Amino acid sequence: MNSLIKRFQRKILFLVFLLPIFFACNTNQDMDSKIPLIFITDLYHPYNDPGDNLDLINAYAFSEFDLKGVILDITDAFRKPVADHPTLWKDPRGPREAGIIPVLQLNYIFDKNIPWAIGPMSLMESETDPMLSLPEFQENGIELFLQILRETPEKIEIMSTGSARIIAVAFNREPELLREKISKVYLSAGTAAPDFKMGKDIGANMIPGGEWNVALDVFAFTRLLRSDLPIAIFPCAGIDGGFEKDVNNTYWGMQDMGFVRQMDERLQRYIAYAFTKELRHDFLRAMNADTPVIIDTQEFPSPFHFWEPPIWLIAARRQIVERADGSYRILTEDELLKSDRIIPNYTRPCKLTVRDDGRFLFEYTDEATNFTIYVRDDLDEHEKAFREALPVLLKTYVSELK
Repeated sequence: MNSLIKRFQRKILFLVFLLPIFFACNTNQDMDSKIPLIFITDLYHPYNDPGDNLDLINAYAFSEFDLKGVILDITDAFRKPVADHPTLWKDPRGPREAGIIPVLQLNYIFDKNIPWAIGPMSLMESETDPMLSLPEFQENGIELFLQILRETPEKIEIMSTGSARIIAVAFNREPELLREKISKVYLSAGTAAPDFKMGKDIGANMIPGGEWNVALDVFAFTRLLRSDLPIAIFPCAGIDGGFEKDVNNTYWGMQDMGFVRQMDERLQRYIAYAFTKELRHDFLRAMNADTPVIIDTQEFPSPFHFWEPPIWLIAARRQIVERADGSYRILTEDELLKSDRIIPNYTRPCKLTVRDDGRFLFEYTDEATNFTIYVRDDLDEHEKAFREALPVLLKTYVSELK
């Protein structure tokens, strides 16, 4: 009997010893399961595209990501009172500056200290330009990008929603590092059109690549599309430009933005600060001021233009579905039910032919390739599903806040 008791005691002690290790391993496993992400955005304040401010919230709120850094992809032409980019709209709504304030506001709201930096503000001079003579301030964006790649043990995913300049310059400087450490580049840019055909959008036909992000820096875009990096292309434009839905572009429009008034109050303040183009000095205290937040969605663009939400879903391995009751929701794999009908939102392997002006042809393939391209089957249902499901998702972000 005594020997049995001793054996039982030894087992209890053994289990007590193992439990902390078990929980520590599970905790590490949970941390390791997050997807390391660098987010590159052409975010300004006051805004250039108001959707960029909403887009940045996803980088902080999606629980699947371990956000390693935010790098601001700024083009000097759009910092001026009237933009003077050589091929793009001479935007008279300036001046504006790099979106430093929105990044700091979200660091404050989410109680995080995500590193940020600003990349090169001038255009590349050739596809292979390493931009070695940058001002030190603009060098920070490239250095932060490379530093994160070097210091993160696992491979990293990159999301780019502006020009491809930061990735292209980093690749020109340290190609082997990028090949070794990047698992995927999610590239929001380009025109998916058959046979290089021109569509009905005259303005799109006049700019390089037929699309804004390509025209921001054509050499950067063609550099990536002629590289061997693993790239998922999410074209902003189809044959008829960036404001019409197409099978291979990501654009859709939201008619009613009233849901923002039901989001977490601090996020409402963040949105109001951006959309009213506030310039108050206490831009952090403005996120939790005592006065009621007032958002007039009548002042928002209508329709409100979206390009990035499909990219976030695919990067986070989420699905947009129709539930048995007919409602549309954005769900994690663990939340899916057998009765859910998945709305197709995916990428397919492809081969590319790239022109010097940034236009490209793609061909679906079953052969080995480093490129995939975005596909959606039913354009109208895709838009309908996102119009309902995205507001529901954004209103849940309160649970992510500290």
